[in-house]
Amino acid sequence: MRGGLPLLLMGAALTAHAASTEIEAFNRAWADATRRIDNTAALALWEDDGVSLLPSTPPIVGKPAIAKMLDDIAKQVPGAHMRSFELQCHDIKVSGDWASEWCTEHQVVEMPNGKPPFDGRGKLLVILHRGADGHWRLQTEMWNQA
Repeated sequence: MRGGLPLLLMGAALTAHAASTEIEAFNRAWADATRRIDNTAALALWEDDGVSLLPSTPPIVGKPAIAKMLDDIAKQVPGAHMRSFELQCHDIKVSGDWASEWCTEHQVVEMPNGKPPFDGRGKLLVILHRGADGHWRLQTEMWNQA
């Protein structure tokens, strides 16, 4: 049994490393969908019962409500496009099929009709869940302004 423990620990470390690599790929897909303002791609990254906690807003619960929120934002600023979006995530922690991380973001959105661009910075706390299909998805996000 003595020789089995190091192998077990090494296997757990390799599994955690693989999960971190998968989560980093998830983060790249999330940032890409945000840069393109691609609501369909962004929504695909959510769990069906996901929760978005935005500042000064009631909790947005479930994929249909999140889809509505994304569509409402797009309708409020038709013709807007993302000039830049940076997402930096840190401190990935994995426990089985659950993971957490915290992120900072900076986005500059060009507005139509000569309006000044939106230049925002935020901090996020993210909880991810790995589904039966092996894909990581957003379960909960909590934002605040940086």
